[in-house]
Amino acid sequence: MSLELPIPDTRVLAVASHSLGCDVAALNTVQFSYRQWKGTKVSAQEIRDLFEGLKQSYLDDFDMMLSGYIPGAEAVVAVGDIAKELKRKQAAAGTPGGFFWVLDPVMGDNGRLYVAEEVVPAYQSLVEYADLILPNQFEAEYYRIPHVVITSVSLASPDHPPSHLSVVGSSMSPATGEPRLFKIVFPAIDAYFSGTGDMFAALMTVRMREAVIAAAAPGDEGPLKDRKSWLSGDDVDALELPLARAAEMVLASMHEVLAQTAQGMQDAVRAAGVDDTTEEGRRRLHLLKSKSAELKLVRNLASLREPVVEFRARKL
Repeated sequence: MSLELPIPDTRVLAVASHSLGCDVAALNTVQFSYRQWKGTKVSAQEIRDLFEGLKQSYLDDFDMMLSGYIPGAEAVVAVGDIAKELKRKQAAAGTPGGFFWVLDPVMGDNGRLYVAEEVVPAYQSLVEYADLILPNQFEAEYYRIPHVVITSVSLASPDHPPSHLSVVGSSMSPATGEPRLFKIVFPAIDAYFSGTGDMFAALMTVRMREAVIAAAAPGDEGPLKDRKSWLSGDDVDALELPLARAAEMVLASMHEVLAQTAQGMQDAVRAAGVDDTTEEGRRRLHLLKSKSAELKLVRNLASLREPVVEFRARKL
């Protein structure tokens, strides 16, 4: 039985992340064990060398690029140079929409940076070249961003209960540069998870392309996927933007997978019967919860491919 995928054949250069349903070339920027920070960083020159190897093998025909955690300012610049080169290649071929860069500027959270301070201006110098940026609320404070999805925002509004979070998105007007804003409110799940940022970025990469391909052609200007940065015309309402449609699908998958992961975590703790009144018991419980926090992706593929959309975009 054949599996119908949401988008046509798509090649993605994934820097520190993976995507669903695409032919992915992964270029690792670190070799780390999660949270323990054991392992090594890939230098800027090694990143350049790895990409040069892809070019020499004629494997640089990418439709999209997704970049995640990058360990230092020089490495950020190296990744940016790769994106700019791929953009120039498509522009020279007369297909400015033929390459789309999703930039996840992994810098910090909860009010603190976990990268060196010099990484911030390195990212700032690349913002204008990215087509879609995925900062969290803390990271967004460092940028003036025209085309963005901000994750895990707490809003003070009547339709935003205390136990909920929002994703806020905007695609700018191609004529004026003004933002077309939307939000998606969803209930928070009270648990710690490992890998949510990478999952959101990977799903958004796929779902954005799917939504752009499904969008109506903007007048006589050809398909939206052929336009630079895939920007919809000014006649498209914020709630009808491909970005809004993509974000709805991504959040649907995220919520289903996180709910299943949280339930699995509770089941594992109950089954272990760990005595948390002793130091050794608390240590074992912490390790058990850390292991159980890994997202249950393989067992929830249906939630990734065909999620039930429950949370819809609203005007902000």
